[in-house]
Amino acid sequence: MAIGLSEEQGMLLDTAREFCRDRSAIPAVRALLQSESGFDAQVWQEIAELGWLGVAVGEAHGGSGLGMGSAIPIVECMGKRLLSTPYITTVLVAEALQRAQSHALCERHLPAIVGGQIATLALLESGDWGEDTIELTATDAGGDLQLAGSKTQVAYAVQAELFLVSATYQNEARLLLVPASALGEGAVRRQTNIDETRRSSRVDFTGATVSSDSLLSGDATAIIRDLRLLGALLYAAEAAGSTAACMDLTVDYLKTRKQFGHLIGSYQSLKHPMVEVLCDMDNARSFVYHAATLVSEASLDEDAESACRMAKAQASEALKFAADRAVQFHGGMGFTYECDAQLYIRRAQWSQQVFGDAYHHRKRLASLLLD
Repeated sequence: MAIGLSEEQGMLLDTAREFCRDRSAIPAVRALLQSESGFDAQVWQEIAELGWLGVAVGEAHGGSGLGMGSAIPIVECMGKRLLSTPYITTVLVAEALQRAQSHALCERHLPAIVGGQIATLALLESGDWGEDTIELTATDAGGDLQLAGSKTQVAYAVQAELFLVSATYQNEARLLLVPASALGEGAVRRQTNIDETRRSSRVDFTGATVSSDSLLSGDATAIIRDLRLLGALLYAAEAAGSTAACMDLTVDYLKTRKQFGHLIGSYQSLKHPMVEVLCDMDNARSFVYHAATLVSEASLDEDAESACRMAKAQASEALKFAADRAVQFHGGMGFTYECDAQLYIRRAQWSQQVFGDAYHHRKRLASLLLD
């Protein structure tokens, strides 16, 4: 297993660790749970000023050109502090533009994205990440394109200024950019997530009209495939960070809570599961950084695909197990929303589904590794 951590990635890891610790303490996370946006606009602007939105964007468009692998340390640190922002979806839209090699669209949109414009993906129609059908259609309308159909689970759609939408155009799968200004009134309807640090919506694109040059060039099917794998990798990195934080929360409790005159952390029945959490977390980080080493600006090969799927499967289950143990070990208090363990188990339930759960990825790994 090849794992490489460049000097730039190491510096990003140190900076992100400090930034996320200072900007996203648990009280700040809880304060945002009932907010409309779900994130702090000032923190988002600081992220843009740090250049994090451009780590994978070429220097010609205002980025640093370090590649998608350099976003992994940033996302891991965000996961550890439960710092929710539109970061993942925004960098994935920027990555799609570059992979499509749509030069005019890159020149028009990438500098704005690097500067802090919120962009998001609109790929799902059934809510199932394993579903490949595209029912949203784009048809010619006097030199423009008119859309018909809806997308679901669109992250941060209320705040997004730009949507990357998958559609069927002339009987082919295509990707196109839709500005928020093209949507009709009431087109965005917020959905309820089990993880209240997230925001997602159902977006009705019916009636939206965009110019024909909004279509991305390149093989849309291949780009969507790469986006799904890179999205799985980024959320795996976030889950690995959240697993580490959940483990720390539980261990701190085990070292202070006494029962029958003894610290409960002294009991082997609690020690052994925590060792398993530690091993799962370390395995997840290994898979994540292995995949980060393999991904590049080229279309992902079988090795990179396998690595991304392994990372998502391992990290999803690592966070799920860690969060479940956190709730159980906190006793009756762990089942109350006031206990921070609830934040992690809700994130685990949501994170394991987005971009495919462990079963989804292992099913596809079987054909890659065994056929």
